[in-house]
Amino acid sequence: MKRVLFCLLPLVLIACQPSGRTYTYQGAVPYTPVVQTLPTVAVGQVPKNIILMIGDGMGLSQVSAAWVANRGALNLLTCPYVGLSRTYCANALITDSGAGGTALACGQKTNYGSVGCDTMGAALPSLFTYARQAGKRTAMSVVCRLCDATPADFCCHCNDRSNYDSINACYPSCGVDYIAGGGAAFLTRRKDGRNIISEMAQVGYHVYRDADSLMAATDFPVFACLADSEYVPAPMRGDLFSRQTMKAVAMMNNQPFLMMVEGSCIDDWSHANNLERTIEETLDFDRTVGEVLAWAAQDGQTLVVITADHETAGLTLLDGDYQTGRVLAKFASDSHSNIHVPVYAFGPGAERFTGVMENAELSLRLRQLL
Repeated sequence: MKRVLFCLLPLVLIACQPSGRTYTYQGAVPYTPVVQTLPTVAVGQVPKNIILMIGDGMGLSQVSAAWVANRGALNLLTCPYVGLSRTYCANALITDSGAGGTALACGQKTNYGSVGCDTMGAALPSLFTYARQAGKRTAMSVVCRLCDATPADFCCHCNDRSNYDSINACYPSCGVDYIAGGGAAFLTRRKDGRNIISEMAQVGYHVYRDADSLMAATDFPVFACLADSEYVPAPMRGDLFSRQTMKAVAMMNNQPFLMMVEGSCIDDWSHANNLERTIEETLDFDRTVGEVLAWAAQDGQTLVVITADHETAGLTLLDGDYQTGRVLAKFASDSHSNIHVPVYAFGPGAERFTGVMENAELSLRLRQLL
């Protein structure tokens, strides 16, 4: 009898598993044109410009689901160099965007929930700091509120990612040339009565509150806060993310620069176990990747590195059809996981981003190229 029960147990467990969710992208096929084969770049070259692109929560499964939904094509998969990044933080196996983003921004692992500071709470210089020291302009383009963990990791310092007032107070002195994101409510509705948007203008930033005004911008520094809270979900926000990103590139006017670009909301919808939104946010990020890669291929002097701060929700692909774009998948949790995340690279110096590396090591390799 025990043997019979033992044999039946796997069948019972399978029957009890959730059936997963099915999604088929109904928009344009594919969602965005994919760049053609990228040109070969000689090994050993040093880039003039660096663009670091972070898909928040974007693990290999999110990439794979988006690839299926997009009928077997993604821009980021055209990169010739591929690696893997380990994402654990200083005091936990499972990281968050505070610690994960700090490792990418500052080249050092830190405690869960910390933003731009070490395990003792001391401020860490970010890649932006080193870029300015090297005479490069700096830029940041995200689709979340600017006090969210990843953008804050590059511009701010706080040992508690939920202390939005403290984080936002860092922006007037951050020195970044181009900042575009959301979260105006967090900048103006503060307990201390300060209006950080007004303070940005007072220290010399050209402040923009809508996309049309931003697209007409001509001078640095730029502070564009284009949403009261988070941005509306993809694809309803249209091509705003790619437009605000490529506006920064255009404004550089052939001056050397470092830019961080974050597809912020892949993480949010993975937390919510919403497969449709997770895939659409990944595709929106990939559309921006395509714009960046096409420009970098023409420029010939720009390194593009694409990665994630961590994977979210343990997404698993169960079935699907890349010819029709149908994806069947399920989430293992509503939290982060320790699954390695991909690293894709193109351009001069891209050969340095292969193999398995710590997230902080990825940042150190970027710093060397600055």
